[in-house]
Formats: sequence, C-alpha cells, structure tokens
Amino acid sequence: MSHPKHILLVTGMSGAGKSTVLRTLEDLGWETVDNLPLLLLDRLLDTAPAAGTNSDDDRPLAIGIGSQTRGFDAESIVRRIKKLQEDHDLHVGTLYLECSGSELERRYDETRRRHPLAQDRPASDGIARERELLIPLRRWSNRLIDTTNLSSNELAHQIRTTFSGDGLGKTVLTIASFGFARGLPRDADLVFDMRFLRNPHWVPSLRPGTGKDADVSAYIVEDAAYAPAMAQIEALLLLLLPRYEAEGKSYVTVAFGCTGGRHRSVHVAERMARRLREEGFSPTVKHRDLQTAPQDSLEGAPVTTSGGGV
Repeated sequence: MSHPKHILLVTGMSGAGKSTVLRTLEDLGWETVDNLPLLLLDRLLDTAPAAGTNSDDDRPLAIGIGSQTRGFDAESIVRRIKKLQEDHDLHVGTLYLECSGSELERRYDETRRRHPLAQDRPASDGIARERELLIPLRRWSNRLIDTTNLSSNELAHQIRTTFSGDGLGKTVLTIASFGFARGLPRDADLVFDMRFLRNPHWVPSLRPGTGKDADVSAYIVEDAAYAPAMAQIEALLLLLLPRYEAEGKSYVTVAFGCTGGRHRSVHVAERMARRLREEGFSPTVKHRDLQTAPQDSLEGAPVTTSGGGV
C-alpha cells in the first residue's frame, strides 16, 4: 500500500471557509477528512483502502484541522507536521484561511450559529481567542487565503484554479490595484507605491476616467519617472516570482497603490499584468477601488511639477 503523494492541512479561522475548501478538493478527486486529531494521522496513513478501491491509492489527502479539533494545540501540531515529514517522507503543506473579525461576526450572525469557542458569549470573544490560539499555525503555513471579500463560489473557484492539477498546484499570481486612502489590501505580498507619478485626478478632463482609458494612460506614461520605475519593478518581479514558485508559495499578490485607486495604480496593474503574460505568467487582475467615485478630499492637494503637470 502506498501513502498519499501529498497531504494538505486545511486550517484557519472558524467560519473562514474550511468546509468549502474541503468540499471543493473532494470534487477534484482528493481524499478529505475533517477534524481528525493528528495523533490518529499515522493510523489513517496505514489503513488499507476500502474494499473495491485501488490498493495503490495515492490520491492527495486534505485534512481539516480547527480549534474545535479534539486535543487541539497549535504548537504540538507544528511539531507533529515536522515529524510526519521526517518519518513518512511526505510532502505536507498547510493552507491557512484568514478572515477579518467583522466579517466573521457577520457570518455567524447571518447563519445564527454559535462560535465553537464562545458558546455562551459573543462571537467576537471566540474570534479573538481563536486568532490567538492559531498564531503558531498561521506562522507555519506556507499558503494563506484571506476570504474576507470572497463568496463561497469565489473561494471554490480559487481552490479549483490552484489544486486542479496533480499535487499541491502552481502559484496563483494576482496583480491588484488599490487606493491608499482606503487602506492597504490585506492579502498583498508585495506593495508598490505609485503616488510619485503625477496624478490625473487633478486634470478635469481626466478625473472621471480610469487607468483603463487611453487618455489617462497616456498622461501617466508621459511622466519622466514612469519608464525607469516600471523597468525596475518589472526586473524585480521577474527575479522574485520564479523563486516564490520554487519555494512552494501557492498565492502571490502584487499590489500597486495610488491615492484613490482609480488612475495610476489601475494603469500600472494592467500594464504590468500584460508584460508578465508576455513572459509566460498567468496573472489575474483585480481593481479593488476602481468603481469608487473620485473625491478631492481623498486625493490631497495637487502638486505642480517643473514640467507643468500635476
């Protein structure tokens, strides 16, 4: 009897989508087990396949582990993972599902479920306690998905995209734009601040447009700092992205920010995604703040440059 080629531990915040991930992996042909105490994992690996199944079943195995799992202790789980890798020569990955506290509270309120760590208290108490308990696993995990802004269908799609092939999948690359005025994106691995470029917001004819429009793009490209900055960023990404994939990092999000998230960051994200596709990558592009209305109060005061632009 052979062991699974790969084992994926699925963990993270209760309510962040563990059940959705496990169901999706099962649909992809994975063997899945939820809330299995890790002390029983050796027994699971040594159990013969069910009658009528392939005795050499080496399907990838996904194991859901949460704070409600019997005997849960994050530090001991990390030690157990290391021992499994050594004793069985297994490829063990850890997928951690993150989610903001406010969104988790909304989900628990919507479903009228009790948080497993706060049966007789507000869900916020259980969420705070669980987040602290899971710190070692979050630090140890080599894959993280923030589901705060994902629906169940979007999460399932992301899992299918990543794990539809053999093993633990290729790196999923996302190129994102955002506005600093509305906060940093939670899931960004690399952040580039494009606010050094002149701002189309202060050109009345360009203000209603976005970085996808030709006239806005032309204005941004004419900035003397644009070409050398883009060349440097592109060179850095072409150096780093293959190394992230070689290290087994399943998700990489490169975020470009400007003040409002509608002009400079959108143009640069689109341009960089196009260049990376030419180099053989397959990025997904997301514009977080593209649909927000332009607001002078968010953009700050216009700055006049020596070239007469703003």
